[in-house]
Amino acid sequence: MLRGVDDRGANLIIAREYIAHGLRERAAELASIDLGPRTDREIEDRLRHDVAQERLTTIDRQLLRRMDADRVVTAASNDPFQQSVQAGRLRTLGTMGLAEDLGQGRWRLVDDVEETLRRMGERGDIIRTMQRELSARNLDRAGVDRQIHETLQASVIGRVIHRGLADEHRDRHYLIVDGIDGRVHYLNIGRGDLTGLTPEGSIVRVSRVVAEIKPADRVIDAVARSNGGIYSIEAHLRHDPSATQAFAEAHVRRLEALRLVRLGLERRADGSWTIAPDHLERTAAYEAERVRAQPVVVDTLSLLEPAKLERAEAATWLDRELESATPLAVRDVGFGRELRASLDVRRQWLIEENLAEATRNSVRLRPGTLETLRDRELAAAGARIAADLRKPFTIPSVGDHLEGRLSRRVDLLSGSYALLERGHEFALVPWRPMLERKIGQNIGGLMRTEGVDWKFGRGRSGPQIS
Repeated sequence: MLRGVDDRGANLIIAREYIAHGLRERAAELASIDLGPRTDREIEDRLRHDVAQERLTTIDRQLLRRMDADRVVTAASNDPFQQSVQAGRLRTLGTMGLAEDLGQGRWRLVDDVEETLRRMGERGDIIRTMQRELSARNLDRAGVDRQIHETLQASVIGRVIHRGLADEHRDRHYLIVDGIDGRVHYLNIGRGDLTGLTPEGSIVRVSRVVAEIKPADRVIDAVARSNGGIYSIEAHLRHDPSATQAFAEAHVRRLEALRLVRLGLERRADGSWTIAPDHLERTAAYEAERVRAQPVVVDTLSLLEPAKLERAEAATWLDRELESATPLAVRDVGFGRELRASLDVRRQWLIEENLAEATRNSVRLRPGTLETLRDRELAAAGARIAADLRKPFTIPSVGDHLEGRLSRRVDLLSGSYALLERGHEFALVPWRPMLERKIGQNIGGLMRTEGVDWKFGRGRSGPQIS
């Protein structure tokens, strides 16, 4: 079952109904065999407990099965106990706004009562999960707001408390984040494989993803419509004389990406593309599905908590925030209070290191402070790696041609770097996510001010990635 295959090696197929109900019923049968059937008193106690619950209960399922076409139901029953608990449950649903009292023991259930109760139950489970994780870490502060985000509106920045599995069948994950706004947030982050590692204690920014047609798709559609349904770089440059070759090539890369998800695109032998008349509708549907799978983007700002960055010889997240022209809105509550204290310590350390100066109302970083701190950390990391590899560490200059074997990714406080081994030496160069698939391979590129223009493969020509 864990491997997903049956006893013949074929794909294991389990009916939805069995996953939803059969497993639970079979488990109940086995428990009854081992422990014996539940007593009438145990059953009655459970039903009495369910009367006031804010979730979908056994009583609700009974009422839903008995309601008529107009969604009207009564508590009438030959069993006085059943009638009592059902009448009590209907009164509870009435106070929750999920049932209307029609008089004479008749009640009308609202249309979405089942889904509403199911959501209320899920919310209760989430609140208990948050309470458990906060208590386990001694973070259950009095008076701290807890926010459950079904759809994220504004970005959330804070410390990761816990990452867990919300829905095993659909691989839906969640994050609990101790925010700089003094609140604790529960965030649905979608499919787990679409979000990278988020270690407990790391600092993240969680931002909403909006399903919208990208500008590149609109340009591709416009060029194709003016060129008989065909897109090509030449047609793009004719359509928009102000466009550059590199700009048009970026649209070809977009088409390559869309072709992989089977949107009906066809690349012709001459390098041009056949674009469907409903290209924008198809890309809109694709973007909407992508957002359902990944409703938010989680950016890791720091792998370490602020207290561990206060005196670090590196360009840290704290330094970038101190230099920012738009400081974060940090409340003096909860994690926000911890962050404020760490920022104060960091400011004082920067002044002591002559990397910042105190002004009348604030502390201002000196020009080049982030570069100085980054170079210090790179030099220290290079020395450590050089001792392990027994190779000298070199720092490439702008304009240098880089070529060598991509050994691994190196995560530093200043950022992530690619370890590039070149014969008898090695270099650390800025990391790009697309390099993950190239670890262990020979790659090459040109060092530029903003990073590296990579060309994959030794001595090969082809698309480059900036």
